Amino acid sequence: MPDSWDKVTIQEKVEQTTTRLDQYDNSWYKPGGTTFKRVLWYYTNRFVFQSYLFPVSALKRGLLRLFGARIGKSVNIKPGINIKYPWRLAVGDYCWIGEGVWIDNLADVEIGNHVCLSQGAFLLTGNHNYKKPTFDLSVEKIILEDGVWIGAKSMVCPGVTCKSHSILTAYSIATKDMEEYFIYSGNPAQQIRRRVLE
Repeated sequence: MPDSWDKVTIQEKVEQTTTRLDQYDNSWYKPGGTTFKRVLWYYTNRFVFQSYLFPVSALKRGLLRLFGARIGKSVNIKPGINIKYPWRLAVGDYCWIGEGVWIDNLADVEIGNHVCLSQGAFLLTGNHNYKKPTFDLSVEKIILEDGVWIGAKSMVCPGVTCKSHSILTAYSIATKDMEEYFIYSGNPAQQIRRRVLE
């Protein structure tokens, strides 16, 4: 077999077994909204929502609705939060969104009534296929049903449903659905005990 044949084969194998971010292509993904709307939201998010200068929830609720979010009544929105695309967000009544919460909603995020997102909670709807050299993007929606509590600095991963009144404790990572009225903890989060409301 000629030397040149061996070199071509080796080069092809290297290209098939290494990450090739130069070939990354997410052109299939459509975030929604016009380019102008996305740019306008970027600056609104940066200077109002991520800032600590505007502590008034009513202002933020109004802006989110203006950008297409479905926001219920009496939603308490703390300073320093980050929302990727408001038109992909639905929040029910009487919810709390704590300081430093990041809603990275490349896909839809649906939040029920009386849900609490504690400080620094992270809702992550996007991921990458690490088995492909092209590191393909994948997105899946997140659903938080009524009465859910996502603890401080915890993460909910793409495609997860946190069922009614489930709890994810602080610094935990939910990689699978959480059953209703159960408490989950750890990385990955495991069911630890039943939630009992007295």
